[in-house]
Amino acid sequence: MSSIKDRQRAAARARLEKEMAERAEAARKRRQKQAIIGSAIAVVVIAGVAVWLVSSLGSDDDTKTNAAAPPAGTVACKWIPESGDTGAKVKDVGTPPPNAPNTGTDTLTMSTNLGAITATVDRSKVPCTAAAFEYLASKNFWDNTKCHRLVTEGIKVLQCGDPTATGKGYRDTDGTGGPSFRYAEENLPTSATPAYPEGTLAMAKTQAASSTGSQFFIVYGDTELPPDYTVLGKVTKGMEIVKDVAKAGSDDANQPGDGHPKKEVVIKDLTMAAA
Repeated sequence: MSSIKDRQRAAARARLEKEMAERAEAARKRRQKQAIIGSAIAVVVIAGVAVWLVSSLGSDDDTKTNAAAPPAGTVACKWIPESGDTGAKVKDVGTPPPNAPNTGTDTLTMSTNLGAITATVDRSKVPCTAAAFEYLASKNFWDNTKCHRLVTEGIKVLQCGDPTATGKGYRDTDGTGGPSFRYAEENLPTSATPAYPEGTLAMAKTQAASSTGSQFFIVYGDTELPPDYTVLGKVTKGMEIVKDVAKAGSDDANQPGDGHPKKEVVIKDLTMAAA
């Protein structure tokens, strides 16, 4: 009897072990399958995220590039707000457009009480300065202003462009006026000798960088200055007017040979037009 029961127990145990083994194998295969499926899903998800990131970043870069890139034939100009905190007399005229043409030549014409003074301006060399002049001219910025400074000793320049140098009392306020924006210097004559030859039309500035505004000077005799001042253009007509003003001398208001011109020069109108 015991032998029969032992055999039955052994058979039952064998069947149980077999079932457990089969279940374990089935469970192992399910886990393996799930792991494979999970890995595949993870790969797909990661790949999808990677594609999305690349596309998104590429799209953002494209957007930034397109936003930053000015149209063909133009350059981007940075107009820095000028509030007058430094003591400057600011005339609020807004700011020029953000992009400026960098091809072509303009003719700058100053109609003065002594006659016309004209100059050529190459936009490829001074796109932002030319754009500033065109913008300010459209605002009649220089109309009825006086050239407020004449230097006859050391350097030879007639300086103009201060909007406060007008009418009665201009001698007390000239030299500090400008527009409500400033911008970086361009076309610096770093390799020229002299740096500012006779006939040069150049921009005045303070000792600080990017402080160019509306004031400019006409060189009526070869002048050595540090090459820090934008060369805007070349006077082609009216140099005799500037030389006659220089011959009359200055009132030495600043120092001997440096002051207001005794022979007044009034800019009635200033225009910029394509040559």
